[in-house]
Amino acid sequence: MKRRSWILAAAAAASSCNRTQKMTIGMVPKGRTHVFWQSVQAGAIAASREVGVDVSWNGPATETDFNGQIQIVDAMINRKVDAICLAPIDRKAMVGVVERAGDAKIPVIIFDSGIETERFASQIATDNYAAGSLAADRMGEVLAGKGKVIIVAVQPGVASTMAREAGFEETLAKKFPGIAIADKRYGNADYAQSLKVAENMLTAHPDLTGVFASNESSTAGASQAMKARGTKAKLVGFDSSAQLLEDLRVGVIDSLVAQHPFKMGYESVMAALKATKGEAVEKIQNITPLLVTQKNLNEAEVQARLNPDLKKYLQ
Repeated sequence: MKRRSWILAAAAAASSCNRTQKMTIGMVPKGRTHVFWQSVQAGAIAASREVGVDVSWNGPATETDFNGQIQIVDAMINRKVDAICLAPIDRKAMVGVVERAGDAKIPVIIFDSGIETERFASQIATDNYAAGSLAADRMGEVLAGKGKVIIVAVQPGVASTMAREAGFEETLAKKFPGIAIADKRYGNADYAQSLKVAENMLTAHPDLTGVFASNESSTAGASQAMKARGTKAKLVGFDSSAQLLEDLRVGVIDSLVAQHPFKMGYESVMAALKATKGEAVEKIQNITPLLVTQKNLNEAEVQARLNPDLKKYLQ
């Protein structure tokens, strides 16, 4: 009888311990270096502090290493984290690991970029096609509907940036037929490579009047190439960093399409928490992009997107 009482007491203690253990949400960005991902991480930490969960943040060193990203997600599945938030490097290559998480009964939240499977609880991302269309409208405005532009693209297979590029190209063709796209090359989410392809296109097309760059690294590469050559073409870019904002202030960059990475990280954790509880979560949650120019740069809404307090959450 005494032994039975001891077993029951131990079981009750274990159950109590499990109830008080913090939930762990794994978050896997495409990379670790760009300010964009740091802002996503800050938003995720803000949410985790609010609701009392742990965030396990880990991503590959480069945004082209989908094999590394698969290994990170597999490790989280093996650890049996409570949920996984993933920004897929490749919309097809990451399908298998997302479906493995589903088989393990681990809810998956997709953020930033889409994936070619429906086995996720929610997708939280910028409306990327609309963002590309917004950039095209700005380009059409500043070029008065006429000119020649190049595109410093990101990487084939990345759903988010492919959608931006499609939005830009299709909107130009439909609304501004007087603007021709002379060239498009990929920087592979790398600053040095983006700089190189931008330089090559500037050399090949000295009469161009506009440049569109579809993420942070491609915009940085394009901006640097234009500064080095003194090119006066209008650059419409994407995302932000301290250097990109300075280039916007001095006029090297005409405008930037801003996402809301802090909100993306915050909402991803909140959606993951709901999914683990079996609560209803909206399947597709689009975040509206915002065009940033010299004129509205210092407005409160713009600054909230561009300059979250990273030190508060990451240090």
